[in-house]
Amino acid sequence: MLQALIFDVDGTLADTERDGHRIAFNQAFAAAGLPWNWTDSQYAKLLAIAGGKERIRFYRNQEPPDFRPEGAFAGDLTAFIAQLHASKNQYYSHLMAAGKIPARPGVRRLLQEARQQGIRLAIATTSSPENVMTLLTTALAPDSPDWFEVIAAGDIVPAKKPAPDIYHYVLQKMQLQPDACLVIEDSQQGLQAATQAGLKTVVTVNGYTRDQDFAKAALVLDHLGEPDLPFRAIAGNIDAATYFDIALARTLHAKLAPCF
Repeated sequence: MLQALIFDVDGTLADTERDGHRIAFNQAFAAAGLPWNWTDSQYAKLLAIAGGKERIRFYRNQEPPDFRPEGAFAGDLTAFIAQLHASKNQYYSHLMAAGKIPARPGVRRLLQEARQQGIRLAIATTSSPENVMTLLTTALAPDSPDWFEVIAAGDIVPAKKPAPDIYHYVLQKMQLQPDACLVIEDSQQGLQAATQAGLKTVVTVNGYTRDQDFAKAALVLDHLGEPDLPFRAIAGNIDAATYFDIALARTLHAKLAPCF
């Protein structure tokens, strides 16, 4: 029996990457006096690296010139990256607080229906806890963090997606087996993390992820849909459904074998 839905955040609850995180990274770079500017196409490639601090380090190591921090952070690249990422998070919070990034279609409706029907909710993301809270309270509702039994975010586990650690953490905290849950993700990395933890996964693609490999997903959609905004099924069986609701979640969950 389906007992819980576990959600990724960036790209899943809201399309945060292109007009949120990417813009905030560039604002932080400019404020730090760095000659870096991540274009849309560059950022699409950088998303293969999970985690904002990890993304900065990867870019610094790959792109000339080989930048080395000076001043207070001289010789301490890790501290510099942490400070740069903290600055980025502040810019991201400003964007979110200004209402620039709404929830994706069907997200709020599905969450509310799950709560009404006693389906437990959790979050599993590589995004920082601060960013998650900002997104939830601005894109969903001020009290929306309370909707989730577990919010697993950021560096709470040592290995980020595509490692399954964040999902193992959520399952342990909720004291649930994988076959009691359904995951909502948006990327190949997220799908890999969930399926390695034995979790059945629905993928809602976005502009950065639509061409990725989702062969192991239970269902692939362009979004969760609304009664007046039907989804498009990219892969998987939806019968006559036009939007993703708890009835479809239960039907899909019942048909699927565990992903071990």
